[in-house]
Amino acid sequence: MDSCNSNRLVQMDQIVQKTIDAIEKGKREIFEIAEDSRRECRDLESRLAELNEIIAKTIEEVDELERLEKASRYKLMLISKDFKNYNEEDIREAYEATKDLQVQVILYRKQEEQLRAQRLDIEKQLRRMYQTLERAEYITSHVASAMNYLKIALTNIDDTILEVQKKDELGVRIIMAQEEERQRVARDIHDGPAQSLTNLSLKTEIIEKLLGIDLDQARNEIHDLRKLVRSSLQEIRRIIFDLRPMSLDDLGLIATLKDYTNRLMDETDIDIIMDTYPEHIHIDSLTEVAIFRIIQEALNNVIRHAKATQVFINLKIVEDTLIGSVIDNGIGFDMENQRLKQLEDNKLGGFGIYGMRQRAELLKGRLIIKSQPDKGTTLRLEIPLNALGKERVHEYDQGNDSR
Repeated sequence: MDSCNSNRLVQMDQIVQKTIDAIEKGKREIFEIAEDSRRECRDLESRLAELNEIIAKTIEEVDELERLEKASRYKLMLISKDFKNYNEEDIREAYEATKDLQVQVILYRKQEEQLRAQRLDIEKQLRRMYQTLERAEYITSHVASAMNYLKIALTNIDDTILEVQKKDELGVRIIMAQEEERQRVARDIHDGPAQSLTNLSLKTEIIEKLLGIDLDQARNEIHDLRKLVRSSLQEIRRIIFDLRPMSLDDLGLIATLKDYTNRLMDETDIDIIMDTYPEHIHIDSLTEVAIFRIIQEALNNVIRHAKATQVFINLKIVEDTLIGSVIDNGIGFDMENQRLKQLEDNKLGGFGIYGMRQRAELLKGRLIIKSQPDKGTTLRLEIPLNALGKERVHEYDQGNDSR
């Protein structure tokens, strides 16, 4: 199963990388188009500037030729009217000069028209190139933005897949934990109340026989029977408490935690100190159960692994947020070490750290764990109180004020 998941993740990574590479290639090609368009625009602008200079010079030359042609025609008119002072050669030279100037004017005007046509064509090309450049820059900028978003989305796919897998694994763990819990309860009942009931049955048979033989011995057996009944009741109450502390509904979280920690101190050598908000303040039952289970799991880890002699538990409500901490003076652990992974993989009992985090996240909260070797472990819990929890807190506050 793990190998299949690993292969799928490798394939997904390859697909994501190929997609990113293809988009990067497309982005580079669009950028090259934009650069080519920009260079073409600069070339066209340079050609247009040169052409404008040529056209300006041509216009000046045409104006000068028209002025000379006009003066030449005027001179030819004067010569034509005064044949006495001019001979035939003068008339012919004046006529040819005027004709040459007229031809030059025509040629330069034609050249000017051609130059203007070229300029118009270049201006059209330049406008089209400006539009191409503008579209290329627009696409480049949007592709860059889309690329960034896509990279983030594609990069987070692995995290999303892993989170989904973790949730699937958590579902499997929940089922396994339920079965383990059933087995534990069955074992506790078999080893505890069931054995006690068997002994009770034997005791009653013995007492029944002794009543007609030895009353003093029968009284002693009845005394032992009373002790056995009390012990069985205590064992049954412990099993019920582990399944679901009834005092959570009756007395609330703080009182239940005090009873639970007092029992742990009686059973272990660990000193547990509690600093909490007042007992009369209750929050909604779902949050109370989740917080109790998280602290219970944290204390179980302390008992099993921390080798601690003292634990400090703090619970307070700050601005509609329940903030809790569990601090021990145990051996701690390296946060990057395999031991943390083992805790998260549920190899050391309970749901472990991952299960506690899931409980907190289901209530829109968070769980932070800090630890160092030989420096103990600190667990910090932050749970926002929902609307029901807030109402109950305010309700109890108001009731306390009125009292």
